[in-house]
Amino acid sequence: MNIELNKNEDSNKLSWSKIKALLDEIEEGGGKKAIQKQKDRGKLTARERISYLLDKESSFIEIGALAGHGMYEEYGGCPAGGVVAGVGYVSGKQCVIVANDQTVKAGAWFPITGKKNLRMQEIAMENHLPVIYLVDSAGVFLPMQDEIFPDKEHFGRIFRNNAKMSAMGITQIAAVMGPCVAGGAYLPIMSDETLMVEGNGSIYLAGPYLVKAAIGEITDSETLGGANTHTQISGIADYKFETEEECLKCVKKIVSKIANFPTAGFNRKESSAPAKDPNGIYSFFPEGNSKPYDMHEIIDRIVDASSFTEFKEEYGRTLICGYARIDGWAVGIVANQRLNIKNKKGELQMGGVIYNDSADKGARFIMNCNQKKIPLIFFQDITGFMVGSRSEHAGIIKDGAKMVNAVANSVVPKLTFILGNSFGAGNYAMCGKAYDPRFIYGWPSAKIAVMGGEQAAKTLWQIESASLKARKEEITKEYEQKFLKQMTDKYTAQTTAVYAAARLWIDAIIDPLETRKIISENLSAANHNPDIGEFKTGVFQV
Repeated sequence: MNIELNKNEDSNKLSWSKIKALLDEIEEGGGKKAIQKQKDRGKLTARERISYLLDKESSFIEIGALAGHGMYEEYGGCPAGGVVAGVGYVSGKQCVIVANDQTVKAGAWFPITGKKNLRMQEIAMENHLPVIYLVDSAGVFLPMQDEIFPDKEHFGRIFRNNAKMSAMGITQIAAVMGPCVAGGAYLPIMSDETLMVEGNGSIYLAGPYLVKAAIGEITDSETLGGANTHTQISGIADYKFETEEECLKCVKKIVSKIANFPTAGFNRKESSAPAKDPNGIYSFFPEGNSKPYDMHEIIDRIVDASSFTEFKEEYGRTLICGYARIDGWAVGIVANQRLNIKNKKGELQMGGVIYNDSADKGARFIMNCNQKKIPLIFFQDITGFMVGSRSEHAGIIKDGAKMVNAVANSVVPKLTFILGNSFGAGNYAMCGKAYDPRFIYGWPSAKIAVMGGEQAAKTLWQIESASLKARKEEITKEYEQKFLKQMTDKYTAQTTAVYAAARLWIDAIIDPLETRKIISENLSAANHNPDIGEFKTGVFQV
């Protein structure tokens, strides 16, 4: 047993070290030369600006660091989506911070850049957090303008959200430290307050070259839209500074004066450490997520000691539901049990699968948490709902729909952590991205897909072989093996945590040991929004 635990620990530590190495590489943005060019202009990098803003020794949870990874290779890539963003503390207040990375294609907006910016605004709106924009961008990446400019969830949605957030009373502060061009010029002007750095910051609808081409006027960037122009002539900007550091200090002063608004009032008591050593998470989560394990071992290493009260413990045992505290916060936990267990009838049920009784239990528990205004935490490691004629006759679709209905209509904050598998409709029932979790994360072992690579390949082979038979073509063992390998490899590559994070299906890949801390910080953010709403489930079959 100890050998197996050691293997698990080594494997999980190695998986996280690979992710950490990738994150370290991404932190270089456009590379050392581009960073030096930024320095030569007297400018800080996006990460340095954020670091200067943040309270010392405070928590900063980066969102979307892997956005765009492996994408846009024909254009040289787009590390972190060309923007560094996250949730952190400025002058004691939790804020959303969004900083253009000028070292990546001059801070130009790729499609993933727009998606990431919209995600950060969504986080601010859902949690009523102030937003600080650190602007330094050349605008839309023109070779891909058709994928970033015209649609509902494209570039223009940013400014629509600026207006909506203002109406909601959410503070927005824009510090312009570089170019702010074309449509992007609306972002700082639609913020509550605009700060500019002399010499580098500029705001205009059209730059000097376009102005000359359009109307024949010869001008320069500073005259057209520099800090002096907008603080002395147009009145567009509110403050100007000689250095970025002075500008960022003023941002901190402004944030320090924001009032303390009403909260949601989620229950929190004094925190206590977990009953079991959190480091044991590495040992108890199986290598390659290939073997059954007891999810209680994971839960016991995340929740406060003696705080977990399991709901319907003997019923629907492939789904664990229960009340607990995490860093003092009251939470409701919904987690897939990965052990193979026997039900009351003595029938073996596969771990990681939702059966009729577990779906029924899950729906009821989720409704209870909404009734009591207790935030929900989902720990996903699920291969899906139980299939087969027996389950279909018992109404698995109906029972699954109850759970999906409860998740979809929940009004309390939902946080989702994908530990291992997240397959098929199980992803939906366990609050996947489509079900509006306030935050969603993956461990390095996370896999997201309709089904596993092997199962997908075998399913596709059945279709392919039926087609070959219909055409009366020969089916060789060699062709079958080649087909299965190609499909498995392709499908497996698309199920990884990195693939998901690159497309922002999850907000970040995290170190499993950080799970407890991240839950606490996320609940602190969620508590800022007092408008929870009324829980209604609508119509569903009983």
